[in-house]
Amino acid sequence: MNDSSPVGDADGQSVVVVGSGFGGLSTACYLADAGADVTVLEKNEQLGGRASRLHTDGFRFDMGPSWYLMPDVFADFFADFGRRPEGYYGLERLDPHYRIFFKDGDQVDLLPDREANIETFEAYEPGAGDALEDYLDQAAYTYDVGMEHFVYEDRSRLRDFVDPDVLRHAHGLSLLGTMQDHVEEYFDHPKLQQIVQYSLVFLGGAPNNTPALYNLMSHVDFNLGVYYPEGGMGGVVDGIVDVAEELGVDFRVDHPVSEIRGQEGAFAVRTEDGREFFPDEVVSDADYAHTEQELLVPEDRQYDADYWDSRTYAPSAFLLYLGVEGDVDPLEHHTLVLPTDWDDHFATIFDDPAWPEDPAYYLCVPSETDDTVAPDGHSNLFVLAPVAAGLDDDPERREAFRDLLLADIAEHTGVDLRDRIVVEERFSVSEFAERYNSFRGTALGLAHTLRQTSLLRPPHASTEVDGLYFTGSYTTPGIGVPMCLISGRLTAEQMTTIR
Repeated sequence: MNDSSPVGDADGQSVVVVGSGFGGLSTACYLADAGADVTVLEKNEQLGGRASRLHTDGFRFDMGPSWYLMPDVFADFFADFGRRPEGYYGLERLDPHYRIFFKDGDQVDLLPDREANIETFEAYEPGAGDALEDYLDQAAYTYDVGMEHFVYEDRSRLRDFVDPDVLRHAHGLSLLGTMQDHVEEYFDHPKLQQIVQYSLVFLGGAPNNTPALYNLMSHVDFNLGVYYPEGGMGGVVDGIVDVAEELGVDFRVDHPVSEIRGQEGAFAVRTEDGREFFPDEVVSDADYAHTEQELLVPEDRQYDADYWDSRTYAPSAFLLYLGVEGDVDPLEHHTLVLPTDWDDHFATIFDDPAWPEDPAYYLCVPSETDDTVAPDGHSNLFVLAPVAAGLDDDPERREAFRDLLLADIAEHTGVDLRDRIVVEERFSVSEFAERYNSFRGTALGLAHTLRQTSLLRPPHASTEVDGLYFTGSYTTPGIGVPMCLISGRLTAEQMTTIR
């Protein structure tokens, strides 16, 4: 056991972690460092969960997360084990952070230079430059207080929030109201409102259903910066797996779990091909709803089917992974294409699920930064359009939406990809459900709505089965790679302090 373990003592405990997403990898590292004998069972052929990689014809695609944000969280994670991220992968700060094409022909670059961004805002609306400074100062305050007192602390009970110390630190935070309400206090111009709210897609929400607390994402975006890790997000997975293996974690791929039975000290975890593991404790980083409804017997479930059916889910996505001949200028590494009014697109996700007719979407072009992801003379990119979870994505609908997106890209960015595609793979609602056992094919899990934030998210420790725990995006602190790393620590802390 590591006597300086940041989460406590798990010496002598055997633990099976189901799933190797960032939450599962993080939990495994903390428990192994605390002295546990940890085995990770991964359903698919590679580690990383949704951070899978696709290799085909000389192209390498990150299939899932592609934004490296909140570098401080990664640094803290590695520091907990006496290591530094740069010992495992390099980082390059992107310039610009990203480019936006508005569909009325306008184009905006957001830069690492704060003063340049202030000038951009001022050009759209008199006084918006000063307003941006005020907005980012508030976002920085929210981030600092929120991370220290709410994100890294698992406040899973109401009484955790009525502590005088918590109330003192919460003073001045925008804990109530929506992001739309909050942003309208600073900016009138709809494009400026969109710029400071686009990151809500990473939380699986919309401006009118996400708590104002998440203005902290603008501090993440504008102040902390956007980076590209060496090897892409797959390189980050490799780095964390290396740490885990150095700590003694045993990984098993192609081990889809079919059943979890038992109580603390006497679990049986069975895989679809009949293999069995008998740990003292179990952590599920698999989809929370899938774990409860498919892997546990009814009497061991915390929630019934009605509960899961009543939740608000983050979007799924329609993805095109494209290898194309030639360059794709003027697309940047991160490029957003936005309607000037995106309310209709959000409505098709949360209010009246349908395939969007005028989609907002994201283009990731890692070949702009990394020449190892595509053969010489070619570009690597993927197109991601958020769509409602649970949509019927039959072949005809997918083909029609694919054609719509490619035509839209040509019209609004000036880059026509259609006659240059040499590699094309598609991934949508059905694949999220099949590959990741994702409920309704959501790409991210439970959205961060006012009623699904903090203590209103499902718990880390099962209330029905002693010794069964959960980690990842369904739990606190929520969606996103950095949040899942923190979730892993919170789960491990509960496991080492409850006993």
